[in-house]
Amino acid sequence: MSPSSPPRGRPRDPRSHEAIVSAAAELVAEVGYAATSIGAVAARARVGKDSIYRRWSGKPELVFEAVFTSTDLAPVPDTGTLAGDLAVLLQGLIEEFHAPAAAAALPGLLADFAADPVLKARIRGEFLAPSKERLLGVFERAVLRGEIADETPVDLVLDTLAGAVFFHIGLVGEHPTAQLAGRLAAVVAKGIEIR
Repeated sequence: MSPSSPPRGRPRDPRSHEAIVSAAAELVAEVGYAATSIGAVAARARVGKDSIYRRWSGKPELVFEAVFTSTDLAPVPDTGTLAGDLAVLLQGLIEEFHAPAAAAALPGLLADFAADPVLKARIRGEFLAPSKERLLGVFERAVLRGEIADETPVDLVLDTLAGAVFFHIGLVGEHPTAQLAGRLAAVVAKGIEIR
């Protein structure tokens, strides 16, 4: 089927999508990743399991989208400085990783990703790559303002930001302070600024 061909069957209802994603996040927070099943998500969302499998290949992808993509919906920040933009991005990541569903989902998701290279590649391609792509404007503006060099390894910087939040909150389990986003943003911005 070509991209311009209309999809066959009934169009997907965005309300069903939201109900499924919400049900998955709620269940993971309530019963944990291991005890969350596609059947339980379908029952809570009041959809058939087929509705879920048409959108996601299985529980790991569904849970990842339900728990770790809320920052993808936020507007791309434009505060006027790289440090300010990074602080906004980091605050979103901190809130995402500090949510009860994230703490409950993370160990199981990491185990599934480690055990399944195909799943890991799909998560990278379908979720992480587009997420990084939408943030390029933050760094392009910083280049235009003369804050960073054009050859700054943006992909590595974004990994560093996410990695710091993941380690500090997701693995070590630290409670984030109100200053954490700003402090991390200042450290990273200072590290890549033009001297």
